[in-house]
Amino acid sequence: MDTLFYERLKTLLKEEQILVNEPLKAHTTFKIGGPADYYVIADDVDQVRQIIFCCKLAKMPYFIIGNGSNLLFADEGYRGVIIRLAESAHPVRVIADGDSLEVEADAGILLSKFANQVCKAGYTGFEFATGIPGTLGGAVFMNAGAYGGEIKDCIISADVLDETGKVVTLSKEELKLGYRSSAIQGSNYIVLSAKFSFVRGDLEEILEKSTDFNRQRREKQPLEYPSAGSMFKRPVGYFAGKLIMDAGLRGYRVGDAMISEKHCGFVVNAGNATAKDVLQLIKEVQDIVFEKFGVKIETEVRFIEEQGGCKSE
Repeated sequence: MDTLFYERLKTLLKEEQILVNEPLKAHTTFKIGGPADYYVIADDVDQVRQIIFCCKLAKMPYFIIGNGSNLLFADEGYRGVIIRLAESAHPVRVIADGDSLEVEADAGILLSKFANQVCKAGYTGFEFATGIPGTLGGAVFMNAGAYGGEIKDCIISADVLDETGKVVTLSKEELKLGYRSSAIQGSNYIVLSAKFSFVRGDLEEILEKSTDFNRQRREKQPLEYPSAGSMFKRPVGYFAGKLIMDAGLRGYRVGDAMISEKHCGFVVNAGNATAKDVLQLIKEVQDIVFEKFGVKIETEVRFIEEQGGCKSE
């Protein structure tokens, strides 16, 4: 442990907000990942700003995490600081309501929690998000979507922290939201909050729709196993899961990393899978699918390396 750096962190945060040599498998839905040198929980934007300044001063790598639902951390862990944005006391703020709803929510709130609040208030357009396991910040980062809906369908703007520590508002157009992509990716922006708009609908129909989506999710996805969600992006003109299934790879495994028998687009942790197992499985599956069909399937899940790098194929 870098004692000087730790002491600096303690001037910014309470001791219970700083975890040292913290296993990242405890903070990801994949239940995989070695220890981070430091895992810190930031309560607000000022703390995020101060932590990042402290990291830059010490030339310490840092990485922002939400619910850990779309990440695979290295078995060796992370040599630096993992920053988790905590959910604030009042994470959702109504700006205007009536026939339409304009609402702002903080990045740290679970997307499913926020979406369920919107649906239960009688507004439509967010039913697709009621079962997505990530945080709002992560959802904006990757333009999360399901069942024909995406974040880009209802977002107005997002407030982000830029590399100078300034809060900047990005419009929907400036966010450049595409299929599992946004302008946030590849930038040094950190999503702090976002504004959305929805229209009033029939409450019974809204709840029935969200219930049906969640029923389909339970029936079709391997929720009984730890995973990082859908592992592969959808290739143009194809479905990754079907390509993998047609290649005869249902249940294919490397160690305890396994292609789900329920949905071939998922890689699950069937016991004590390592990141090495998962990466080897991905490579073998990609190679076999390409050999059989000439289609390259790319990963949606991001792999975070030990030295602070991010690798995404």
